[in-house]
Amino acid sequence: MTGPIAGWITGRNLRGLLELLSGYAGYAFDATDWETVQIGVERTDDEEPDGWYAYPLVGAEATPEVHLAQAVGDDVVSIRITGAESPELRLRADTLISACAVL
Repeated sequence: MTGPIAGWITGRNLRGLLELLSGYAGYAFDATDWETVQIGVERTDDEEPDGWYAYPLVGAEATPEVHLAQAVGDDVVSIRITGAESPELRLRADTLISACAVL
């Protein structure tokens, strides 16, 4: 069992990260998924343990789950990715987080 991959990204990069990660997992992330995530993240707070929103990406290749929470008053979204078991997916997820942390 591997631990979560965690970090933060800017809010404007969230959709792109989810679309790319979904592709790596073999999941077709679409407009309905995005609307669901937007609604789910609205009232999150990364300083509250139960203030996070989780969204599974059940794909043909992998089933990562993305945990998201806003930094209140900022355009930063904290992120934890669980279920990325393969070394390749873990590396890709970590790289995506780093690339999407651009302010």
